[in-house]
Amino acid sequence: MTEFKNLIVLGPLIYAIHHFEEHIIFNFRDWRLTYFADNNAIATEEVLIRLISLLLIMVFIHLLKNNRGSAHIVLFFLMTTQVVNALFHVFFSFYFADFSPGAITGVLLYLPINFLIFKAAFKEGFIKSYLELFFLFLAGVTCFALFEIIGPQVIAYTVLMTPIYYIMINRIENKETA
Repeated sequence: MTEFKNLIVLGPLIYAIHHFEEHIIFNFRDWRLTYFADNNAIATEEVLIRLISLLLIMVFIHLLKNNRGSAHIVLFFLMTTQVVNALFHVFFSFYFADFSPGAITGVLLYLPINFLIFKAAFKEGFIKSYLELFFLFLAGVTCFALFEIIGPQVIAYTVLMTPIYYIMINRIENKETA
């Protein structure tokens, strides 16, 4: 269960549990509207379906392709929707001195499980340096921030850019191994 391909399957499951904390146990949307602009008219259930579906598609593509490009797409998605998301919940809980619904599963599930996923990605050669990891983190922070500022149309732009990134990473990999 320590292999990258096995661990990434946990991503959709922990996202569903996180969503349960945010919207069933607590009310993240009300909390968010207290501090941030209302730029997301999409129902939380639709966001859940969209993001889990996209993650499952990315996981499936990686299970078929099993290359650095497919791994990077999964890692970028996890970095954006889970790692940066967890940091968002924790940071803004302290910043506003007001518990952000989602912080519990962010700390107890997102961070440790994604640590194992990224550790496996390093071990299996999908990530080759901490600089590469930093760029994935930077891309994740940028995408997450744009989603928070602009709204859900960022998801569409990201999906459209994914094939370009996939091709680019695999070309870099092919040049390195040639």
